[in-house]
Amino acid sequence: MTKRREPAWMPSEDPGEEEVAAARSGRAGRLARSTAFFSIATAASRIAGLVREIVAASYFGVKGPMSAFTIAFQVPNLIRSLFADAAIQAAFVPVFTEALEKGDKREAFRLASTMIFMVALILGALTAFFILLAPVVMDVFAPGYEGELLDLTIALSQLLFPILVLLGMTGMVVGVLNSYDRFGAFAISPLFWNVAIIAVLVGLAPVFPEGDEIYAYAIGILVGTVIQLAIPAFDLRNTPFRLRPVLDWRSPTVRRVLLLMLPVTISLGLINFNFQINSFFGTLIEDPTVAERAPAAIDKAFRIYMLPQGIFSVAIATVLFPTLARYAARADTDGLRATMANGMRQILFLLIPAAAAILVLAEPMTRLVYERGVFDEASTDIVSEALFWFAFSLPFNGLFLLLTRTFFSLQRPWLPTLISLANLVITAGVALLLYEPFGVGGIVAATGIATVFSVVAEAIVLRGPLGRLELGSLFWSGSRIVLAAAALAGVSFLVWDVLDAELGRGLGAQIVSLGVALAAGATAYAVPIPALR
Repeated sequence: MTKRREPAWMPSEDPGEEEVAAARSGRAGRLARSTAFFSIATAASRIAGLVREIVAASYFGVKGPMSAFTIAFQVPNLIRSLFADAAIQAAFVPVFTEALEKGDKREAFRLASTMIFMVALILGALTAFFILLAPVVMDVFAPGYEGELLDLTIALSQLLFPILVLLGMTGMVVGVLNSYDRFGAFAISPLFWNVAIIAVLVGLAPVFPEGDEIYAYAIGILVGTVIQLAIPAFDLRNTPFRLRPVLDWRSPTVRRVLLLMLPVTISLGLINFNFQINSFFGTLIEDPTVAERAPAAIDKAFRIYMLPQGIFSVAIATVLFPTLARYAARADTDGLRATMANGMRQILFLLIPAAAAILVLAEPMTRLVYERGVFDEASTDIVSEALFWFAFSLPFNGLFLLLTRTFFSLQRPWLPTLISLANLVITAGVALLLYEPFGVGGIVAATGIATVFSVVAEAIVLRGPLGRLELGSLFWSGSRIVLAAAALAGVSFLVWDVLDAELGRGLGAQIVSLGVALAAGATAYAVPIPALR
């Protein structure tokens, strides 16, 4: 006879403080390991992404075809943010996790199966709709383009729209995996996405006629997205979930997810629409040379900016989200608040020094990453300008991501939706004021100003359901981190400046001067940290 395993404490008993502390400590250890693995895997994928951007920049620079591709790719990405992976996960995970916490696996699995089939049907219809209307849609998103450049933008968008269905399916699969604290497949799949794109681009670009090589890049995106779905789908076999042939759209849990998706969709869509604002105002810059390059230049700067963002804040927010949802389902306000506050301190500890390094080394970073082939010195200037202004928003964007996930875990998505709407209005208003006198820098600065506002607004609103946010501890930690990061910035720039003057601008010399400067800066940051506690 199999011996029945007793729970750690009987349901009728209240666990003591030691048991609760032990349980939280064990979960904290698992979360730390998951976050570390996710960060390492994300770092590998971001590095591969930079390699992808380097290869693409060597083929296309930031000239017209690359800007056409940038806008064509951004539009299905915007629709994805509205209806696909991120929106689905944010609405699905709290409800799915709540059902699992209650022991109702049957209902949880019916919910997941129904959502997977619904996503495939709805996003398939949306894809067909937008492919047909691409000439109208792209004319709105690229108002400064006409003739061949506009035609190219339309054709590329039609080729890229099918990624919408693939990413929606990926979002559902990843939502199930994350609810079971399985992050590995999701973490490594972007690495293979980037590798596939690079392989297809290098292999197919020579096959296309001169001037049409950009289509190889779009085909690579499609191939990579198929692989990105296949890897986490294969990992589902390691969970109890099994897909069932059911489409129970009248289920109360399905309706709850759909109702949650409405504000989540609007919220995430508004956030991602900021990138469209950048491209929109970029095409309106008075200087036609800058206008042609601005959308691609801002996108190239954003790729470097997302390296620390993806490695640290995205990893922390992704791993913590299911835990936040569990605490919310249990009405454990203390656990929810402590988990969120710890995540916020981690984000500041990692992203403030990253922002400091970018602020002082934006130009050499851009030069090392991109300046080769048709990507010239003028391209470096415009991309590094955008990167410099992106750096100011780096830690705030990380906090914004975690605070938004906290709202979603509480199943209160309308509040961040309203804040995201205000964010969009501020971004558009400030960009309208700054794009003409300050060009690309003014456009990117508008995004940073709106992000700071959003973080402050979300923190104020969250004090209601959580009582307090440990903001005093966060501010005290943040002020000491800023001091240490200032040392990092000063040392990094001085070391790079000396080595750059001595070694020159060859590729090997750039690697040495920038690498040594960053290492020296990291040491300058690490040394005072123990003293500053």
